[in-house]
Amino acid sequence: MLRFIKCLAYSNIYCRKYSQQINVNMKYLNVAEKNDAAKTIAGFLSNGTSTRREGYSVYNKIYDFETEVSGRKSKMVMTSVSGHLLQLEFVGIYRRWKEVDPQVLFTAPVQKTCQENFQPILRTLEREVRSCNGLIIWTDCDREGENIGYEIIGVCRKVKPSIKVYRAVFSEITKASVRRALHELKEPNKRLSDAVDVRTELDLRTGAAITRFQTMRLQRLFPEKIADKLISYGSCQIPTLGFVAERYKEIEAFVSEPFWKLKVLHTIGDLTVDFLWARNRLFDKAACEDYLLLCLADPKAKVIDVITKIKHKWRPTPLDTVEMEKLSSRKLKISAKETMTIAEKLYSKGIISYPRTETNQFSKDIDLRSLIEQFTAHPDWGTFAQRVNEWGANPRNGNKSDQAHPPIHPTKLVTDLHGNDARVYELICRHFLACVSKDGVGSETVVNISVAGEVFTATGLCIHERNYLDIYIYEKWNAKQIHKYERGQLFEPTEISMQEGATTAPPLLTEADLIALMEKHGIGTDATHAEHINTIKERGYIGVVDKGCLVPGVIGMGLYEGYDAMNLTLAKPTLRAEFESDLKDVCTGKKDPKVVLDEQIQKYQEAYTQITEKVTSMDNKIALRINENPTKNDNWKDNNVKNQNITNNSITELFQCPKCSMAPLTLRQKKSSKGHFIGCMNFPDCKNAIWLPEECVEPRILPESCQHCGPNVKLIKFKFNSLYYKNIFNAPTGWYTSCLRCDQHLRDLFNINLEQVKSTGGIVGIIGDAITPAGVVPLVSPRNPNINRASESSVNILKKRNMSKPKVVSGTKKGSKNKNTEIQSTHKNIRTFFTSALNNEHSKSLERLDNAAVSNAALDEFFDSNDDFDEIISKVDIQNENRADVQAPCIDSLFTDKEDYVSTENYATATRFVNKIDLNFDNNIPDLQDFPWGTGEYKRSTMNKCSGCNQKAKQCTVKKEGPNRGKLFYVCAKAKPCNFFQWDDDVDVARHTSLHEDSLPKCPLQTESIKCSCGIAASSLIVRKEGPNKSREFYTCSKRHASCGFFKWKDEALRQGAIDEISQGVQCSGNRTSKDFAQKRKCGLCRQEGHTRLKCPRKSGLQN
Repeated sequence: MLRFIKCLAYSNIYCRKYSQQINVNMKYLNVAEKNDAAKTIAGFLSNGTSTRREGYSVYNKIYDFETEVSGRKSKMVMTSVSGHLLQLEFVGIYRRWKEVDPQVLFTAPVQKTCQENFQPILRTLEREVRSCNGLIIWTDCDREGENIGYEIIGVCRKVKPSIKVYRAVFSEITKASVRRALHELKEPNKRLSDAVDVRTELDLRTGAAITRFQTMRLQRLFPEKIADKLISYGSCQIPTLGFVAERYKEIEAFVSEPFWKLKVLHTIGDLTVDFLWARNRLFDKAACEDYLLLCLADPKAKVIDVITKIKHKWRPTPLDTVEMEKLSSRKLKISAKETMTIAEKLYSKGIISYPRTETNQFSKDIDLRSLIEQFTAHPDWGTFAQRVNEWGANPRNGNKSDQAHPPIHPTKLVTDLHGNDARVYELICRHFLACVSKDGVGSETVVNISVAGEVFTATGLCIHERNYLDIYIYEKWNAKQIHKYERGQLFEPTEISMQEGATTAPPLLTEADLIALMEKHGIGTDATHAEHINTIKERGYIGVVDKGCLVPGVIGMGLYEGYDAMNLTLAKPTLRAEFESDLKDVCTGKKDPKVVLDEQIQKYQEAYTQITEKVTSMDNKIALRINENPTKNDNWKDNNVKNQNITNNSITELFQCPKCSMAPLTLRQKKSSKGHFIGCMNFPDCKNAIWLPEECVEPRILPESCQHCGPNVKLIKFKFNSLYYKNIFNAPTGWYTSCLRCDQHLRDLFNINLEQVKSTGGIVGIIGDAITPAGVVPLVSPRNPNINRASESSVNILKKRNMSKPKVVSGTKKGSKNKNTEIQSTHKNIRTFFTSALNNEHSKSLERLDNAAVSNAALDEFFDSNDDFDEIISKVDIQNENRADVQAPCIDSLFTDKEDYVSTENYATATRFVNKIDLNFDNNIPDLQDFPWGTGEYKRSTMNKCSGCNQKAKQCTVKKEGPNRGKLFYVCAKAKPCNFFQWDDDVDVARHTSLHEDSLPKCPLQTESIKCSCGIAASSLIVRKEGPNKSREFYTCSKRHASCGFFKWKDEALRQGAIDEISQGVQCSGNRTSKDFAQKRKCGLCRQEGHTRLKCPRKSGLQN
């Protein structure tokens, strides 16, 4: 019992220490949107005790302090970003204007990257978050701020994925507000961030595509006036330009009309009262003269009505962003852009509330009295603030609220501001005091008189209480005196006259008018109006003239008229207004952001198509405005889009790059314009490239997809201008169609690695494709089934009997736990596959494979220096293990291109099948003693055997019309044949070599004479595993870590060297070089070995 009590005591002490340790060790990283905001927030939360230190960015400091979070004492690290940390941009080559068709930018891959000037901020976040337990986002509480917050979250979670994230929600940077936000932490709002991502991506795609198209075209057509100008397009900028252009065109088209009206004056002493005609004005001078004569004939005026009523001058509603921009533009003559910059600066310093708000009503939770109390000490409006406090705050609320921020109002009194900062701050303060005070009160008197039956009216105003007008100097309300009249009173007017005037055109838009139109039509948001206006100013699309009026520039007017001539909605506000409405639905969760983005991109793609079809209309309008005739050469794509064969309907994307998975592989032309290559559009970030030989001319990517690889893998077609390649690929006309992923023969011949065209998951590739049935692996090229792959046959021979079929899995790197466990249990690696001795008893084979010792030093050296080799062979092993019954193409498909020959059905071997290796292995591979390879009997045999199953081959004759008609060939004779195929000519050459091999000069082939694909001497190794190839020598790449995958049997290399010697009559010498063996005699027509041009069996067909 005593021991138990001691344990409880120790446990209690430990728990207390652990609790204290947790309380002390809690640490949060706090990130604000600007450095000023971070400094102010840190000061409020630390009561001025925070310590500053430097980060990697000289503009973004770090503040350390301690405070309570959720009732727990915690360490705080406060820093900041400088707006958006990441920027959305196109990948690789898509950023190059003249190398891609602008139309592809609607679907081109994009990514968010951190620009060089923001890298120090990113490094600071990565460093600081490592020691923190939580992340608190203090960015502005709007869409953009939420998106910036998620950028920060993404950066921090890359370093610390499990970090907890909190959102501080506030509308002003005051001590009470930030402390309340810290105690009421919430979760970030992903919907707001998604809306910004949708808008950003749409603006990038549409802006880039249309901007590039019209800029490159107009620069070429008008080299004198537009050669160095950027003709940009923005889905908000152009409709904004449209408002200015429309008003200007209205003024241009306006025709003034004269009008006439009557006027009555009544003067007593120094006061003259004007009576206005009830008919206002007439556009018929004769009719107006007739009314004048009637009034002059009987000039007595009679007062028919006197109305006196109370008149109120309404105080303003609370200030929102749009109203602040308009007031600043009209009253202070400060642009909207500068106004917002000043307001953001004041907000960061905690002087005013958040300046980006749509709300114009104060909630009951805001303590207005304490805010007003601060201004009673101001020398200019302190007296008025005291009056308001006496009346009691009574704001005149509007009808808008964004449910996020209060109206713009001052948060503290400051007197040390200067320049426009002071003027904007004064506007906000005066507006706030005015909106919480009282309306102006007066009395209005309306007098109606009759002269000869015509009615005239005069109005007077007497002001009783000015109230808010005493503080709000931006509005005027002047009194107007009139004589005292009574109903029925008669008097004689001092003057009755007719006045002439004329209608005037509407005034040019001011910036305030433009902002009002943008808000009315839903162009942009309250936070972006100033940015859009400033952008079109910088582009020169609009300009500012006297009194702040806006006029369109010549290029701006030309663009507007060009879009209008093409009947496009791009310059109209409707398209963008619909999008802004969709973004609001994204924020509320009513619409999916991806669906909204896809729909909007589709609309702009249709508009882009119309632009390309009717672009000459724009050319003509621009030419009229800038007074320059366009150049006659209209082949803009040939001049501006290089390195691609681009037409309106061409397909240039082959398939997605397997190395970066960011961009597609496309067909491009070399810089030297001699030859082509297939490169990743993500260059230079991804340098995956496939260089096509110069013998491949006129390459093109077909719209057809590979039947085996799926709809996203296109076929490539090119023409061989070399007879050698024509014969190898059986393409008499030279045209050849292929799939780079399927056609192993083409890849081997052109030295194309599999990982360049197909994702291999590190080393071992994924078996099959999207549309390929599970376990089916084609044994021949889908496009060229005549290719006999000897390498696959050799792998079949090496396969272990009765091996159970492994599950198809994606490949991983060496040593990965995701590798197929059944393959691991069968043979741990290819080293044991080649070197261990198999027992005939299957029950002992697995144990011997696992425990086999490798004794050959050379083989050890090979596998140690080629770490990837066993993985590569494992890949082939898995493929063969997963083969299913598939129908092989008929022999007609030997002739590659459908336009070369007419297909016939004369062959008994038209349909062939490949057995599953795991089910019919014994039928395909005979016992070990049945293999006579390498023996004298085998050399003297005249029977041609199938290389796959070592059975007698069947001889057939080509009956199809063409150059191969009458030519003999061999195929497997079994009911379910293997994939063996061989021309009779090749059999004769091989047999001739075999019969004379014993009589050849004994001149052993030196290892140094065989070079791998890397160009270095290959390593010579020996097969140690029991089987038909035991003790057989082969060559592989000698590189340790970067094997090129080279493989060649030594006896095949010797046989090729012997053929060369027989055909050339070369005597063996003691010192043979690789150059001697490389000189092979080939036919001058078909490029085959073993005969000359005079005795070529295909001579007649090739020369016709």
